[in-house]
Amino acid sequence: MLLWTAVLLFVPCVGKTAWLYLQAWPNPVFEGDALTLQCQGWKNTPLSQVKFYRDGKFLHSPKKTQTLSMEAATVQSSGQYSCTGQVMYIPQIFTLTSETVMVQVQELFPPPVLSASPSPEPREGSLVTLRCQTKLHPLRSTLRLLFSFHKDSHTLQDRGPHPELCIPGVKEGDSGLYWCEVALKGGQVQKQSPQLGVRVQAPVSCPVLTLHHGPTDPAVGDMVQLLCEAQRGSPPILYLFYLDEKIVGNHSAPCGGNASLLFPVKSEQDAGNYSCEAENGVSRERSEPKKLSLKGSQVLSIPTSSNWLVPWLPVSLLGMMVIAAALLVYLRPWRKAGPLPSQIPPPAPGGEQCPLYANVQHQKEKDEGIVYSVVHRTSKRSEGQSYHLCRGEMPAAQ
Repeated sequence: MLLWTAVLLFVPCVGKTAWLYLQAWPNPVFEGDALTLQCQGWKNTPLSQVKFYRDGKFLHSPKKTQTLSMEAATVQSSGQYSCTGQVMYIPQIFTLTSETVMVQVQELFPPPVLSASPSPEPREGSLVTLRCQTKLHPLRSTLRLLFSFHKDSHTLQDRGPHPELCIPGVKEGDSGLYWCEVALKGGQVQKQSPQLGVRVQAPVSCPVLTLHHGPTDPAVGDMVQLLCEAQRGSPPILYLFYLDEKIVGNHSAPCGGNASLLFPVKSEQDAGNYSCEAENGVSRERSEPKKLSLKGSQVLSIPTSSNWLVPWLPVSLLGMMVIAAALLVYLRPWRKAGPLPSQIPPPAPGGEQCPLYANVQHQKEKDEGIVYSVVHRTSKRSEGQSYHLCRGEMPAAQ
């Protein structure tokens, strides 16, 4: 009787943990390994109502056994484990608790990292290499890993031993979210990489400039809108607007598309050749110029070839004809009057001598005629020198 009393007093004094302990194997334990926990009593004392705990929280209570098996351990399986069980000492039953055991599940390989070479923003038409990188733990370096590649919700390459995937001649449609997966061959461990955004940079096409205003040429005070659009090209696209070679405005299109510039016509200096330029870091293109004319304004241009003479040729010929007609009208009376008065005619019959001098008076066309006065000198044989006046009439100018 005294012996049983001593035993009953001894159990509570020794402590609940001295009679129960927990074992865990394998050690060390890696991802994918089967982890086994066993709760045992002192000297294999039979236990009942065994329960397992992790970090103080109830985990599992197996029936008719003192063992808990985990088929594939994960990093999340790490923690402080313990167990409880009931021990029967007639006529009493004691509930005992084991000491905690630290279980650290080691990572078999880190999550892979996907990279794109030469860049995750390649130019259209270039070669892109996707590389899925990870490394096995040195204690498990003999295991084999399988790699697969995916884009959005599509599989590009099924599981295989190659950690790289080449995409030749990428196009703008190859842009998207890529990721890879690494799996242990013959095992249950598989890990995915974070998503990698690949954006193929396509050059901009030649933009088209459109001028919007009223049905007629704008005047000072009217509004004019310039609309510039590149049909293709990776965003963002920067648009620049030019008047001749001077920048008059700019606009950014973060998602692509077109851009516009609205401005009021302030003076005739706003007339001229407008163009726009599209640039996205890959290429730069300039549109064809569009001419903006203002109502009532004339644009002066410097002739660059001999064809500028054609409009003036009829005017020049007409002017020359007018000058020629004026000369004919002016010279016609002189031609009809016979020899000019300054010419000396031969001696007249009857002994009259050639004139000493002659005075000519030209009258207007409305007069009836032109009168010449001629003075003659007589011979020395005459009784005296005398002068007489000879008059003659010329017909009126026609």
